[in-house]
Amino acid sequence: MTTDEKYMSRCIELAKLGAGETAPNPMVGAVIVYNGRIIGEGYHQKHGGPHAEVNAINSVSNRELLTQSTIYVTLEPCAHFGLTPPCSDLIVASRIPRVVIGTIDPFVEVAGEGINKLKRGGVKVKLGVLENQCRELNKRFFTFHEKKRPFIILKWAQTTDGFIDIDRSQKEFGEPTWITGSLALRLVHKIRSVEGAVLVGRKTAEKDNPSLTVRNWKGKNPLRILLDRELQLPQALNLFDKLEKTVVFNSIKNDAGTNLEFKKIDFQKNIIPQILNELYKLNIQSVIVEGGKQLIESFIETKIWDEIHLFSGDKFFYSGVKAPQVAGEVVATEMLDSDKLTIFRNSSGK
Repeated sequence: MTTDEKYMSRCIELAKLGAGETAPNPMVGAVIVYNGRIIGEGYHQKHGGPHAEVNAINSVSNRELLTQSTIYVTLEPCAHFGLTPPCSDLIVASRIPRVVIGTIDPFVEVAGEGINKLKRGGVKVKLGVLENQCRELNKRFFTFHEKKRPFIILKWAQTTDGFIDIDRSQKEFGEPTWITGSLALRLVHKIRSVEGAVLVGRKTAEKDNPSLTVRNWKGKNPLRILLDRELQLPQALNLFDKLEKTVVFNSIKNDAGTNLEFKKIDFQKNIIPQILNELYKLNIQSVIVEGGKQLIESFIETKIWDEIHLFSGDKFFYSGVKAPQVAGEVVATEMLDSDKLTIFRNSSGK
């Protein structure tokens, strides 16, 4: 590992501390190095707050050292006025002579202009250090701006013999069939806390009566999205409690109330592009599709997804609802007591 890679690795570590708090902005980390020693660090802590470069510069006790230092940052410093001033202007004004950048910002109002500002200000710029890792850090942000849709995670749990549910009668609705244990449940809620939205279909809502919150983890609740074509679901379900913002896609009406919005789409056409387009307009950068089987398989069939999070339990159902067919490349595995999480990545490029 080179010296520049060592400090960029530290930037990535810092950036991850902002997980779940920065959207729709990216997670960014910054490190300032003087004479082989870190003299300042910072990360983007919260949307609307100071960016990583600002926090790193403000952490330096002796500002005179900045004129002989290098600042490392995972993402190209911004060049535009948003909720905060441009970081590229601050770096030039601070007379930092060298900037090492992980990757270019895909956001149209930056997209190379931050680098151009630095160069015009006399700053030496090195680009592309640990670029793949920096892109992976902000895979949601890059997918949103490059593909004009949210990053899509398909999630389900299945038994050892390949079932996601038993054949439940009406009397058993409202009582989920648990396949995995408490540790897996906590991880599911942790994942929800860093994603923008969670989506379920009508049958899942009716059978399981989920809340789709992060009650077993500290963090923000995602936007709850429900498919209910004919608006058949009873209003007593948890998803209609109006405690968290919920969007119901249907074929009947558009209506916006407090924390409960109905959006009409055309079910005679492919609903997936319509849903993703609406989420894009809402600035939602990621969505977890949690069920049911038909909905998950529709994403797999169209190849419009990014990751599959498959939770495997050690139970046997012997009969029931078969799990969706897994696709993609395994990129990670994790044991959760007797359960296992396997993460697959879509390589189709859609």
